[in-house]
Amino acid sequence: MAEITDFDSAVAAVQDLTQDPGNTTKLTLYALYKQATEGDVSGKRPGFTNPVGRAKYDAWKSMEGKDPEDAKKEYIEAVQALVDAEG
Repeated sequence: MAEITDFDSAVAAVQDLTQDPGNTTKLTLYALYKQATEGDVSGKRPGFTNPVGRAKYDAWKSMEGKDPEDAKKEYIEAVQALVDAEG
């Protein structure tokens, strides 16, 4: 596939992936996307009865302080690696 050069193309390319990249990779992509589009996490961490929400919150929190432009670049690189791995 062609090289992904911009954030919007990377976001679209994720929808076209045919292989599940795994929960860890999906959480990383989620966190990078949220950091790139909204900045640092806000609000309260979800409670123990919401493990998915907690995992997402924690992943996004791990990106705290990262410049949104850097998050976009990392997101593009991560998606490009996934697309390349699919062949």
